[in-house]
Amino acid sequence: MMITNMDLCNCTKLRRAARHISRFYDTCLSESGSGLRATQYAILGYVKNRGAQTMNELAELMTMDRATIGHNLRPLERDGLVSIQVSERDRRARIVSITDEGLRRMELGRRGWERAQAEFERKFGNDNADSMRKMMDGVINISFHT
Repeated sequence: MMITNMDLCNCTKLRRAARHISRFYDTCLSESGSGLRATQYAILGYVKNRGAQTMNELAELMTMDRATIGHNLRPLERDGLVSIQVSERDRRARIVSITDEGLRRMELGRRGWERAQAEFERKFGNDNADSMRKMMDGVINISFHT
């Protein structure tokens, strides 16, 4: 078998793995009746656990640019799962808070998320999953010059 650049490309491998696991988590979340996708569940989780965040802070936590976080927040705001308000300290900043409905939907999704976590760790191995999370944190902390 011939090895190609794509077989060796770190970016391609990471993105393929991310899409594969995202589809699996999306499926588990959809079965929970929460109506949430994995990215939405993660955004709500950050805001729930860390409190209200500016859009820029949330974008940083999610490793997204501001436009992408805005795109992901629109349906959450439309459906009443988050509230986005102008910051009192800086009128240019927008503060994202989770609503009671957002908390309710997260609770609905919890079983689906827990199922996805358990099945992934069972199939991939607990130690491998722990090592992977640590490795991915390391990847995120690399500073690239672009």
